[in-house]
Amino acid sequence: MIDFPHEPLDLLVVGGGINGAAIARDAAGRGLRVMLCEQFDLAAATSSASSKLIHGGLRYLEHFAFGLVRQSLIEREVLLRGAPHIVRPLRFVLPHDPGLRPRWLIRGGLFLYDRLGARGVLPGAASLRLRGDTMGEPLQERIGDGFAYSDCRVDDARLVVLVARDAARRGAAIMPRTRVDRANRDNGLWRVRLCRDGGGAGEVSARVLVNAAGPWVADISRLAGIRRRAAMRLVKGSHIVVPRLYVGEQAYLLQNEDRRVVFVIPFEDDFSLIGTTELPYSGDAAEARISPPEIDYLCRAVGRWFRRPLEPSAIVWSYSGVRPLFDDGAASAAAVTRDHVLELDTSGGAPALSVFGGKITTHRKLAEQALDRLAPHLPAAGAAWTATSVLPGGDGMPAGGPAALARQLRGEHPFLDAAVALRYARAYGTDAYAMLRGAGSAAALGRDFGYGLNEREIAWLAEKEWARTPEDILWRRSKLGLRLGPAAAQELASCLETAAPLRRGAHAGEDRHT
Repeated sequence: MIDFPHEPLDLLVVGGGINGAAIARDAAGRGLRVMLCEQFDLAAATSSASSKLIHGGLRYLEHFAFGLVRQSLIEREVLLRGAPHIVRPLRFVLPHDPGLRPRWLIRGGLFLYDRLGARGVLPGAASLRLRGDTMGEPLQERIGDGFAYSDCRVDDARLVVLVARDAARRGAAIMPRTRVDRANRDNGLWRVRLCRDGGGAGEVSARVLVNAAGPWVADISRLAGIRRRAAMRLVKGSHIVVPRLYVGEQAYLLQNEDRRVVFVIPFEDDFSLIGTTELPYSGDAAEARISPPEIDYLCRAVGRWFRRPLEPSAIVWSYSGVRPLFDDGAASAAAVTRDHVLELDTSGGAPALSVFGGKITTHRKLAEQALDRLAPHLPAAGAAWTATSVLPGGDGMPAGGPAALARQLRGEHPFLDAAVALRYARAYGTDAYAMLRGAGSAAALGRDFGYGLNEREIAWLAEKEWARTPEDILWRRSKLGLRLGPAAAQELASCLETAAPLRRGAHAGEDRHT
């Protein structure tokens, strides 16, 4: 049995993706007793399978989703201030083809995009003469002009972990690899039996249950007897990663004849990320994989615009995620709203709030709205607070961002390789100082598994960020799986097993119960 708290929680959040983590964080910061449980690792599903963007959603303007775009653009600025180490500006090039959207429509859309939400440090949209310009070099000769506009990139899985860390340091209990086995209402409370991977089970009680299980929302609703009116639509999105297609830090937004768009984004310095597809999906979301037609679709999208054709053989990694969208009755998967819907069920006494849809960009606002919706049932909750908050590692960032921080890290630890220092700055922000504290040489960091992944960093990830397996570290806490092969993964597994006793204690709030 697991030693769970005897006193009722205010909030039990089911789901360790971005929405669940954000709700737990907001609630803990309002002084509530909170626990989050997740059946897999944090961000193991949809929240680590995005296009890695913080953006307003330029294409949503065609669906007249002005409110969603405005809210997303406002949140883009909030996240730039609150997570300057992992949310970074990105300039997009939109090449023009007169046979697709007309020039006046694109120009008008970009004009609106710049003005719907607050825009601080990001430059506005502009027209481009691509022929003869460095931004046009990767493109086919026939493409003479286009447009540029601004959005941001993000490490999506790390964003989830940082949000969860902030929830934990404010008192929330974060329980990855813990599934709901049973849930029922009893005398005004939720009674929930939780089971942990590797054995152990226990029961908690909570005043409110939040169902933020993403693609598994319907499963949790059935298990817990939560009454649902909203319908959910599962949409699979797939991405591919290939060796870098061009020089430069700009991204490309490529139009397709089906009126969808495909992003080509600089990724992990030496690669290009290409996506996404949008297909109806049924089945287990954990088993979603890219299909040959999706690979062909993405390669053809690049080949339509780029000088060099893209062959499937160039793919070094692919991933797929299932988006749990609110079903608004749209005719196609691409047209389904990306806005979120919060549904409150009080039919059985103890309230349950179910979360449908949403985007990683608007996770903070979704959480704020969820807590506001639950306010009548949680009278002890404090006021909203996250709009001006900073995520772990984002405080004290120098004006020059991660690049400037990397230089400072090397100044204090001259044995650090420049590329490694930059990776630390982008991943951990100013927390890198704590991770490196006391290290006067590379040897002090312990064994190096490659690309600066050493025993000191592994201990940090295990003790502070709930990492348990090589996959957690190589594909979610970092993307070093692109560089380190199976042999390194096996060695890393042995290292994690040796360090297992460290991980059994309380860390990052995982086993602390409020």
